[in-house]
Amino acid sequence: MLVEFNSLPDTSRIWIYQSNRSLSDEELVEISAGLNDFLKDWAAHGADLKAAFEIKYKRFIVIALDQNQNTATGCSIDASVHYIQSLEKKYNIDLLDKMNVSYKQGEFIAYKPLIDFKKMVKQKAVSLKTIVFNNLVATKGEYEEFWEVPASESWHARFM
Repeated sequence: MLVEFNSLPDTSRIWIYQSNRSLSDEELVEISAGLNDFLKDWAAHGADLKAAFEIKYKRFIVIALDQNQNTATGCSIDASVHYIQSLEKKYNIDLLDKMNVSYKQGEFIAYKPLIDFKKMVKQKAVSLKTIVFNNLVATKGEYEEFWEVPASESWHARFM
């Protein structure tokens, strides 16, 4: 069951998929339509899942699930991952590699492999003040408060 993202409680579970590149306006329209269709029918053992999504910065697909109504199961999570994999193939993008880092350079969103990000730390090209995206947040509340933060407030700080 697809609902408005803002209508979900802060306890809703979150999955964040970061793209290795910005999505075009045409891709955003197509991906949004596809996510609408997928989430309308998303279910766990036949029970509707109350879910929503948003796409941020033309780069991050954020799926939220209100688990107060019905909880995601292994099969329903697998279905969502398979859907994300289908987007990767269709648009030739990388959404599932967790060994990459996205961060802000002014208004631009940069995307680097973790090894390159570590090199940038040593070169002082990024700092504790660099705004990073903490894709490890688990709930909508954490997403709204702790997703887009200075590196000093994220797991990224261990490399500084």
